[in-house]
Amino acid sequence: MLSEHTLSNYRRDLDQLARFCDDQRIADWQQLDTRLLRRHIAALRSRGLAGSSIQRKLSACRSFYNFLINEQRLQHNPALSLQAPKSGRKLPKPLDVDQLGSLLDQTPTEPLEIRDLAMLELFYSCGLRLAELVSLDQFDIDLRDASLTVVGKGRKERQLPVGRSAIKALRQWLEVRDQLAGADQEALFVNHRGGRLTPRGVQQRLKRWGLQSGTQGKLHPHRLRHSFASHMLESSGDLRAVQELLGHADIATTQIYTHLDFQHLAEVYDNAHPRAKKTDT
Repeated sequence: MLSEHTLSNYRRDLDQLARFCDDQRIADWQQLDTRLLRRHIAALRSRGLAGSSIQRKLSACRSFYNFLINEQRLQHNPALSLQAPKSGRKLPKPLDVDQLGSLLDQTPTEPLEIRDLAMLELFYSCGLRLAELVSLDQFDIDLRDASLTVVGKGRKERQLPVGRSAIKALRQWLEVRDQLAGADQEALFVNHRGGRLTPRGVQQRLKRWGLQSGTQGKLHPHRLRHSFASHMLESSGDLRAVQELLGHADIATTQIYTHLDFQHLAEVYDNAHPRAKKTDT
């Protein structure tokens, strides 16, 4: 089952494809062949769209055409042979310890600011994705055990430790949460109207906090996740553990989040691998 976020993206991708068809005077899906789809991809690329975004749009197109084929309205999927252009992966610059101190070492008094600090602490403490944070319910947090249960990509559930500072911030938020949320609201983080906080709402609040604290560059959820991954790996050197914490299916994805150079990775390998350890001669 696809998440609401993925479905929303696919909906926008197909709307964009439909507009392209209108521009090309294509009145029927049978007229959209591989050549025209390639032209659509080239137009997206010329606007500076990343290869990963184009790949998602192609995925939406393939799925849509598979649906039409299953409904016996078409016989051929024109998107099957197409691949998105590769593009270098741009990573946000992680926040350093001083920047995080300026951001997190504050004493808010208003309920919304207390909520924001709890979100910031939880992002950095657990390396959460934006979708994971907004989907949290109150029962997902165990304050006594200092742990969090989160459902990540592919509906895979994982349990995470929560740091002392994040637990403190969460306790403060839960003390004032009822001032905003109704009795039947399960969401951990709510907006000023008492409803579940949206991804857009989180992004806007983080941007505001970044500007107020003088953070260099934009402050957004993935930057906090990237800072978590980089700092954990730099301190521990345990790539496998960080992979589990981040909820990555492939350890190669975890390596992309790090800034460790090859020399450091080689040292870890030489010290850990039974057939690589150096011996005295």
